[in-house]
Amino acid sequence: MRLHFTTMISLVVVSSLLISCGKKGGGNNDPSPAAAINNVSQERTIGSSVFHFSVSLDKATTKAVTIHFATVAGTAVANTDFTPVSGTLTIPASQLTASIDVTVTGDSLRKDDQTFFVQLDNPQNCTLQTDKGIGTIVNKNGLYFPVANTGYTTPTTYPGYTLAWGDEFDGNALSTSNWSFEIGNNNGWGNNELEYYTDRTENAFVSAGNLIIEARNESFGGKNYTSTRMITKNKKFFKFGRIDIRAKLPKGKGIWPALWMLGSNIDAVSWPACGEMDILEMLGHEPNKIYGTMHWGNTLASHGSKGNSYTLGSGSFDQQFHVYSLIWKQDDIRVLVDDQEYVHVTSADVAGSNYPFNSNFFFIFNIAVGGSWPGSPDGTTVFPQRMVVDYVRVFQ
Repeated sequence: MRLHFTTMISLVVVSSLLISCGKKGGGNNDPSPAAAINNVSQERTIGSSVFHFSVSLDKATTKAVTIHFATVAGTAVANTDFTPVSGTLTIPASQLTASIDVTVTGDSLRKDDQTFFVQLDNPQNCTLQTDKGIGTIVNKNGLYFPVANTGYTTPTTYPGYTLAWGDEFDGNALSTSNWSFEIGNNNGWGNNELEYYTDRTENAFVSAGNLIIEARNESFGGKNYTSTRMITKNKKFFKFGRIDIRAKLPKGKGIWPALWMLGSNIDAVSWPACGEMDILEMLGHEPNKIYGTMHWGNTLASHGSKGNSYTLGSGSFDQQFHVYSLIWKQDDIRVLVDDQEYVHVTSADVAGSNYPFNSNFFFIFNIAVGGSWPGSPDGTTVFPQRMVVDYVRVFQ
């Protein structure tokens, strides 16, 4: 009796194993294929575009495979950012792939990237290795970025002055007759800066009548941040007059925007002998405070400077536009914000050095990231950060 009972148990175990293998698709010699769906990440275009999600089997099968699918909204909104789809996907016998197409609505607004999903379920003649594909709509490089036009403004005419030059940034691209770009890090530009400057539209573009300079936290050129440094060197230079620059500033620890000028003879005499006029600098961790400074010196060892700061009574310089001005005469320079003077430098301040400010100067607009003065970004710094310039005007 014991021997017979043991034999019966063995037969039951063997039968159970055979049934179990059958559920998996006919035993180890004919297992069900596994299906996987890929993720798709694409730049958003002005017109609609199609995201192709590929569903792939890890091996061919003699049976047709069917899988139900449906799109699921994430930060991307159905019927606004994409057209929702659902249905049953079929991969015919002996084939390995099929695709699910999702139409994404066209848009050029620069904003955060958005996501949606393609969810798979109810597989027939297969198993699901991955059951969800992620669609990432890349919006961060869009070339439309409207900005509220609130804040201080200045006139297009002044008594005794004529508009000699200006850039209103009204076109669809930067004027190459006015501006060029300085590229790279240049060993920190003498300030231990951390960014890599580029000429890409990711970092500088024109939109809705404004110039946008954007600093990003991204790996590029061996650095962890990117930004733009624009110059009018060898294209536009000036001596004396009134300069108005209407701008809205970025903010955050380690963010260092500047609107400034260097002497056009810098390649011949170097800095600081060429002179530097900082119409506007700001340390991003103090967004309600700006600086205006003049720099000079026959040699680096004899570098001298004079400047001052200006602090808003309320609010901060990132909230709306302000106008940063320079009134520049022979042997006399005044720096203003919203027509309020807060720096005055004359040739008498530059005793012992050559006074460099009676010569031609060119413009530099940039956002530096990090550096000896502002320090590095930290966990409180939000990226991207943008400086918006409405206009620059030179009256003489």
